[in-house]
Amino acid sequence: MSIIVEHEKRRKEILEKALDVFIDSGFENATFQKIADRCGITRTTLYLYFKNKKEIFNYSIKLMLAKVEEDILQIVSDGSLDYTEKITNIILDIFKKLEENRRLLSVLLDYLLHISKNNIDPEKRVRRRTLRLRRILASLVIAGIKSGELKQVNIKVADDYLFSLLEAAIFRLVVLQRKTVGDLRKTAAFTIRRIIHPSR
Repeated sequence: MSIIVEHEKRRKEILEKALDVFIDSGFENATFQKIADRCGITRTTLYLYFKNKKEIFNYSIKLMLAKVEEDILQIVSDGSLDYTEKITNIILDIFKKLEENRRLLSVLLDYLLHISKNNIDPEKRVRRRTLRLRRILASLVIAGIKSGELKQVNIKVADDYLFSLLEAAIFRLVVLQRKTVGDLRKTAAFTIRRIIHPSR
């Protein structure tokens, strides 16, 4: 196995154990030393893989978002789906990814609360991380309207609505500690059809 592949594998192992530290201690109280201890390595060895705990945390989010985006792009390129189906499938696929990453989401919420205490705008951070997804969804709505498949809607309102579904899912998974958002799936599929499709 190449050194690069082995290095990446080790980084992912560290991420798994670091996530436990973030969950047990919270973002603020998690330390590089605690993460190294949980991984059974020295801090010096941990520095070979990550600069600091924030980089570990950011890398975890980056991996999750990369997988979400990969799946979304597959849905977007599926010629057998109409625009309503593409948008619905994207939202439902993200719900699935959120369910699979509930632990990371709880750390993310803790992190957002942490930075808001330090007078940093958490919404700005969230928007920066979700900008590509917002653009993909907006472009699907625009293309659907141009094709005549979707009814004329305000793109910003549609975008905010779609993201409110994701926020509701995160609230249910993290704050209400549900294991799934099954009920929200049906609501999302029904409402997307009613709001953006003229004849359904």
